[in-house]
Amino acid sequence: MMEIINIDKAVFENMIARFECFKERVIALCGRYKSKGLDQWIDNQDLCMMLHISPRTLQTYRDTGRINFSRINHKIYYRVSDIEKLLQSGK
Repeated sequence: MMEIINIDKAVFENMIARFECFKERVIALCGRYKSKGLDQWIDNQDLCMMLHISPRTLQTYRDTGRINFSRINHKIYYRVSDIEKLLQSGK
């Protein structure tokens, strides 16, 4: 069952303006972090798929110091530059 809700035009336009303001803030935040190179990170699952290796193999790389990583809220991330170093070393 679909419910239809009518709202005043001024209320709707106010909502649109607030969404646009929110969108601009998100874009500004993304731009701020992107300029610091924080977009150059890959998570554990994506890296396993890219390298065609298992999570256990990737854990071995971490344990033996073959690749640097960062852990944020129980999730592991890798810098693209560190991945490139690993690939250049021949795995």
